[in-house]
Amino acid sequence: MTRIQPHSAGSVLGILMGAWHAMWAALVWAGAAQAVIDYIFRLHMITPPYAIAAFDPRLALALVLVTAIIGYVFGWAGAVIWNRYGLGAAPRIASSSN
Repeated sequence: MTRIQPHSAGSVLGILMGAWHAMWAALVWAGAAQAVIDYIFRLHMITPPYAIAAFDPRLALALVLVTAIIGYVFGWAGAVIWNRYGLGAAPRIASSSN
């Protein structure tokens, strides 16, 4: 199997997680987040227990940055684990001594 570059994997997962949470922040800013979260809870057969707070740009930026950093760390660690233990490891060839 192919080895994965840890920085690339971290960057991809960090960008995806940051973008996902940026979309959530945009929904809060637009006033549509309550309807979305209520719908998601109902799909899971849960009575919606939360109320969405007012948009705060500093908290939105912190949300996006923190989740992007966490995504990077998990992507990087996942690639290191992949490359070192298992599917991504290069096959070892036993040497024969005659």
